Amino acid sequence: MSGAPEGVHVERRGDALWVTIDRPERRNAYDLTMAQRMITAFESAVDVDAVVLTGAGGAFCAGGALDQLGEPDPAQLRELFTASWRLVDAIRSCPRPVIAAVDGAAAGGGNELVVACDFAIATQRSTFGQTGPRVGSAPVLGATQVMSVQIGEKRAKEMAMLCRRYSAEQALTMGLVNEVVADGELAEAVDRWLGEIHQLSPRYLEIAKVSSNLWWNAARADMHAGVTSLIQAIGSEDMREGANAFLEKRRPDFRGPRRDPNDTEPR
Repeated sequence: MSGAPEGVHVERRGDALWVTIDRPERRNAYDLTMAQRMITAFESAVDVDAVVLTGAGGAFCAGGALDQLGEPDPAQLRELFTASWRLVDAIRSCPRPVIAAVDGAAAGGGNELVVACDFAIATQRSTFGQTGPRVGSAPVLGATQVMSVQIGEKRAKEMAMLCRRYSAEQALTMGLVNEVVADGELAEAVDRWLGEIHQLSPRYLEIAKVSSNLWWNAARADMHAGVTSLIQAIGSEDMREGANAFLEKRRPDFRGPRRDPNDTEPR
């Protein structure tokens, strides 16, 4: 069960705003309501030094909830895809630095949240990676554009297209995260970063952040086009197969005969 009805805790701790995704039973995959709550938190963070984005229960975030893809409602998925786009953009548009505090798996859209954040600190047990083509989707909200700037084009394509998993130390070497700390020491490390940020001018930090969004801003039109493509593909055979395979904990078969749920014979 979630610790918050909305699945997201938003609380002020000292001079920082903490946004905690709290749906551990599904590895903190977010639904529309959760995405909207996070968007509001990032957009309204004007009287704090920084925002910390983290996950509860041993995971960071698994992106959008895949249970909505197996039997998709086009209207609901359109809202979720659009909210996901608004969420990553809200992180980049937030007037304060955003720190991803990663303890556990950052997968799929969760990995793209790390890409969107200004800084990222991870525990040694954390893992990173995309899931798109493996689950009948594509990572169009940062992994196929901005992540190339962060870790290099070849490595970004490897992560986005092959859906491999990477350790925290590998993520550090690639440049996806800023620091890796021992398990159990994440809060202390985040406090250290927040203390450093507290010594700086909020006004000029915001100017520096806005200016550093050059590559993100250049990629925004491509991200929007990517979301539009995903919306047009809602209900495709590959989407259904990938999502259902994930939920059923089996390997997807994107090239085999498709089954009509009302039929007993392969088509």
